[in-house]
Amino acid sequence: DADAWKEVLGVNVFGLCVATREAARIMTANKINGHIIHINSVAGHKVSDFPDINLYTASKYAVTALAETLRNEFNALGVKIKITSLSPGLVISEMTTLSKDCSKERRDMLKSLPILKAEDIAEAVGYVLSTPEHVQVR
Repeated sequence: DADAWKEVLGVNVFGLCVATREAARIMTANKINGHIIHINSVAGHKVSDFPDINLYTASKYAVTALAETLRNEFNALGVKIKITSLSPGLVISEMTTLSKDCSKERRDMLKSLPILKAEDIAEAVGYVLSTPEHVQVR
């Protein structure tokens, strides 16, 4: 479904790029030593054997590449903006166990796996933001 592909790429890649560009623009214009956190996924580091998530995985690989590219660009420019790509595993969300389109079998399979809560991700973001200026968390 091309519309679904556009939505996945629009949110996970294009939206992330626009938000990152604007944050970096504001930080550099105001000489702020900032921190940008990309919410990625373990799917952005290893191809999983889950059906129907091929484009999602590709979009998250793009997030991984974008974060590393930005880290190199910021370092080359001497910009004091840290970049973190936070890559959680399975999280309770509308994409997983809360999906209305999810079959009972798939929902049961997902619930049998270790699964994170939104609060777990928020705590990880808090930790990343608490690190000293000289510390990079990938």
